Amino acid sequence: MKVLVVGSGGREHAIAWKLLQSNRIKEVICVPGNGGTATLDGCRNLALSIDDHEGIARFALVNNCALVVIGPEQPLADGLADFLQNQDIRVFGPGRAGAQLEASKAWAKAFMAEANIPTAAAESFTSETEALAYVEQMGPPIVVKADGLAAGKGVTVAHSLETAQAAVRAAFDGHFGAAGDRLVIETFMEGQEVSVLAVTDGLTIRPLLPAQDHKPIGEGDTGPNTGGMGAYAPTPLVTPELLQRIQQQILEPAMTTLRQRGIDYRGVLYAGLMITPAGDPKVVEFNCRFGDPETQAVLPLLETPLIDVLLACVEGRLADLPPLQWTLGAAACVVTAAAGYPGSYSKGMAIHGLEAAAESGAVVFHAGTRYEKGQVLAHGGRVLGVTGLGDSFVTAIANAYEAVACLDYEGIYYRRDIGFRVRDLQNVPE
Repeated sequence: MKVLVVGSGGREHAIAWKLLQSNRIKEVICVPGNGGTATLDGCRNLALSIDDHEGIARFALVNNCALVVIGPEQPLADGLADFLQNQDIRVFGPGRAGAQLEASKAWAKAFMAEANIPTAAAESFTSETEALAYVEQMGPPIVVKADGLAAGKGVTVAHSLETAQAAVRAAFDGHFGAAGDRLVIETFMEGQEVSVLAVTDGLTIRPLLPAQDHKPIGEGDTGPNTGGMGAYAPTPLVTPELLQRIQQQILEPAMTTLRQRGIDYRGVLYAGLMITPAGDPKVVEFNCRFGDPETQAVLPLLETPLIDVLLACVEGRLADLPPLQWTLGAAACVVTAAAGYPGSYSKGMAIHGLEAAAESGAVVFHAGTRYEKGQVLAHGGRVLGVTGLGDSFVTAIANAYEAVACLDYEGIYYRRDIGFRVRDLQNVPE
């Protein structure tokens, strides 16, 4: 069968790569794809925009694509899944109604209150004056979030009043565009963040391996948030017992409430969680798609064919799918970025060392790249995601960094401490 994957990031490269490991897949077409998908055997890029709903539908119909997988949150929030389903095209990804879980943090907060899902107390504001008065009243630490989609950069964890005030002013000054017209300001939660990506057919929901990512640009988790500078899975912070609690207290109540609201949600429900010092899970945010870069750490460990999982969700038979099979061990992904990211950055730099990195045994997923005249060029803020595998976290992380050392382009930047949190856990060998 042919599968069309919408998106151009590392997540979409990982999805295409994993799909092609099944002999049921004849070809994967990426819209618009990147330099990695352009050079992946069995894959090709299609020069369409992700907001060209008619063009995507026409191609899927004419080429008899068995499935469309929507990677990024923006086309989901824009209703691409609804548009395709209305033309009898099978889609993995929720419609516009379900995508509100990510597209509006205020909507998600009200949803969680209705579902009795544990999360931080919060208030929403459309007035800069009122928001500033609230953060002054509450005091730091406090979390300021743009209500809408901001490419993972709309959250400020403010440990000083001045930082909180600056975040409020930046949002209302248009720093995040329309996404910042409303702010959600919530109490600060202590603990460690984890990502639980779960697949669902609207009735049954199954978690994938729990992961952790590093959002801040700087080592030691400092500096402004990014789309993610690295990830690893499975995080030992989430024990089987804790995962069961997450299933019962968060994932299943979310699905029940979606159904009660008349929302048929088929795709990924991504719970970004805070594990408190007492060991309790609380929702930081919900996302409506595979995480990036968590996907680049989770999918390499999946042994069950990805196409089997996706079709079971789309066709409403996830309960009948045998338990998911996973490779023992761990995976760690290190993101290399362009100098200046998450602010302004250069493009067009030639990337060297891709073959050597692959020969090291790691998997190099392309994010912000393009293929031009036989050469791969940097074309985004996050350029590559390098995933190492191993029988332990230490080995996986070491293998990832060994491959990263092979890579070079002008201004290459990456964090050198990905995975530092798991080294503090007792069941991670030194």
